[in-house]
Amino acid sequence: MAPKLITLLCLGFCLNQKICTHVGAQDELSLSAWPSPLVPLGGRVTLSCHSRLQFVMFTIFQTSGSQIRESYTGLSNHVTINAVTPGHAGTYKCAGIYKHTSKQSAGSKSLNIIVTGLFTKPSISAHPSSLVHAGARVRLCCHSELAFDEFILYKEGNTQHSQQYGKMIQAGHHFSKAVFSMGPITPAHAGAYRCCGSFNHSCYMWSAPSDPLDIVITGKYKKPSLITRENAVVGPGDIVTLFCSSRIPFDKYHLSRKQEAHGHWLSGGQSHNGIFQVDLPLCFVSPTSVGSYRCYDAFNESPYEWSAPSDPLHVPVTGISESACPTPMESSPETGSHPQDYTAGNLIRMGVAVLVLVVIGVLLLESCIVRKKKPKRKKKKNTKENHSPFRTIEAWNPIS
Repeated sequence: MAPKLITLLCLGFCLNQKICTHVGAQDELSLSAWPSPLVPLGGRVTLSCHSRLQFVMFTIFQTSGSQIRESYTGLSNHVTINAVTPGHAGTYKCAGIYKHTSKQSAGSKSLNIIVTGLFTKPSISAHPSSLVHAGARVRLCCHSELAFDEFILYKEGNTQHSQQYGKMIQAGHHFSKAVFSMGPITPAHAGAYRCCGSFNHSCYMWSAPSDPLDIVITGKYKKPSLITRENAVVGPGDIVTLFCSSRIPFDKYHLSRKQEAHGHWLSGGQSHNGIFQVDLPLCFVSPTSVGSYRCYDAFNESPYEWSAPSDPLHVPVTGISESACPTPMESSPETGSHPQDYTAGNLIRMGVAVLVLVVIGVLLLESCIVRKKKPKRKKKKNTKENHSPFRTIEAWNPIS
């Protein structure tokens, strides 16, 4: 019996050690922010404390060094801050009180809440291009006219704190710049990126975020073809139709110039003998229209993963024109407007102008006729006719 008793005692001791270790484990709790730990000034954020164990109460607190600056305690595992101020910026942790032991757990790992929008937004660019082939490398450059001490880069849509600090390569009284290296590029890198700037004295308060920069992974599907049936050389203001085609019915077709990620998004094309094709009329204006055009294919469920680019199509433009028709890159992808829409608009405006001139002419003509028909005022008769040695003669009225 003794060996069995010893075995049970050892088993109980081990279970007790496991429970104690489990209760005090720091990695049992995690803190996240929704929609993002980067919150615009005056915005809204929800802090949530996650755990695999059951707690009676939760505490989410803001720390300042080793001191607790502000805490939120309650039955819910999350707290919402509706109007974020600079005072909400800082480091947060969470903890819980266990149901059976009434003891407080160890704190979670720190989560930094950064308030953005306190300074002017910087600019972001990709080198050599924001269209990156899988396995290649790309550098994202963040620069500002303000002399920020550091920059932060983050990907939109991440609820976890996934910031990157760039290497400052230049900083002055009126200029600052940092570079972020990425690669080898995988589909996980694809998405929209923004950057913010900050000063050392306000490490949790940042500038407004830059405009988004889309990092697109190319080469996932076979390249489409891009052709034109017009003459090889066109004049300024000519409309040329480009045809992007493939053997797969893609959801989107993208036209790009100079290896840029922005351009025309086109809906799925029509099938011609098993070939799916999209037609795009373009109005060419020199010199901005000159360049090599490429098209890409993509699906809606993977908007940042495109096919390999088509072979470049170069359409030279002769002469210089002051035409106002937009180039492909100047048209808005959302509106989907084409150059012929602007031509129709010009014709309508010209027609309205001609109609106004005609109405003005008719009014002037009627005014002249009325003036001619209006009778002249007769002269008053001389009341002293009998006393005058001269004969009074009435004015001759041609109408009477």
